[in-house]
Amino acid sequence: MENYMKLEVPAKSCNESFVRAAVAAFSVQLDLSIEEMCDIKTAVSEAVTNSIVHGYANMKGIVKITCKVIDSVLEIEIADYGVGIEDVSQAMQPLFTSGPEGERSGMGFTVMQTFMDELLVKSKPGEGTVVTMKKRIGG
Repeated sequence: MENYMKLEVPAKSCNESFVRAAVAAFSVQLDLSIEEMCDIKTAVSEAVTNSIVHGYANMKGIVKITCKVIDSVLEIEIADYGVGIEDVSQAMQPLFTSGPEGERSGMGFTVMQTFMDELLVKSKPGEGTVVTMKKRIGG
């Protein structure tokens, strides 16, 4: 591993933009393009919002962020210890949501897949969810 950072924040909406900015600042060391930076920020925003809105669903909790740079690959892990996801493959379908009826924006996994090179979602009901995303920079 060339470099890494770890960050924990309370699961509050006001922290989503902070995490997005912190990950963006960390990723600058890779000399990325504006487009790559926007991709990363969008994917991180979706993952953190999922932890806050779906993972904790109005409960208190912690969102844990780990970023690693290995060669020219940025790996971002967003973890929560919330309610978890019963069926990950169903949750990854466009427009699927665990939110209230009528909220049809989905959980953002499709967005994460679009902007990152790899996406892995591991979850256990009652234990939480870990989203791992990878982005190769300049390749």
